[in-house]
Amino acid sequence: MSARPKFMFDVDFAAGEGADGARRTVALAAHEAALADARAQGYRDALAAAAAEEERGAAAALARVAQGLKDLAGRFAAVEARLEAEAVEVAVAVARKLAPELIAREPFAEISALARSCFAHLVAAPHVVVRVSDTLAAHAREQLAETARAHGFDGRLVVLAEPDIAPGDCRIEWADGGIVRERASTEAAVAEAVNRYAAARRAAFEG
Repeated sequence: MSARPKFMFDVDFAAGEGADGARRTVALAAHEAALADARAQGYRDALAAAAAEEERGAAAALARVAQGLKDLAGRFAAVEARLEAEAVEVAVAVARKLAPELIAREPFAEISALARSCFAHLVAAPHVVVRVSDTLAAHAREQLAETARAHGFDGRLVVLAEPDIAPGDCRIEWADGGIVRERASTEAAVAEAVNRYAAARRAAFEG
């Protein structure tokens, strides 16, 4: 028995012909134009991808710079807080050291300033008592009498010597009030305020 043929087609598919039997061809110019377009599109795509990658890199770099600046600002703020606290403490320490020397040089200056302020508001008071250190009593009587007259005070002025009052301190009393200048109490209040401030600033620095 003879073998049956596998294919019975009349068209040779290897010949590159179309369904109508015509051979399909592409002009060289069209081929080169299509190839150029494909190359140009590929170049544009590569440029777009490179630009996108560059933008991503720039955005990441800017983000790192911004974070670095933020961290640096935080460190500067902490250092500033520490320096402020130290500056205040140094200023108070210097003032505490200088105050006794200034008072020793001009022990009556602060008393006179406080008395002037009081007499300006006590012109109608019947009497005013000023208590000062016994080392300043004689000088205070003379000077305060002149200060009272200069500010229109016509009441009775009494200056008393008190051995327990430090030079430069005083107590001024009138019928319905009084005022005290005491350097030790003032220094204690200032020291407390400075300590609170310094502690808060150091907490900010440590934080």
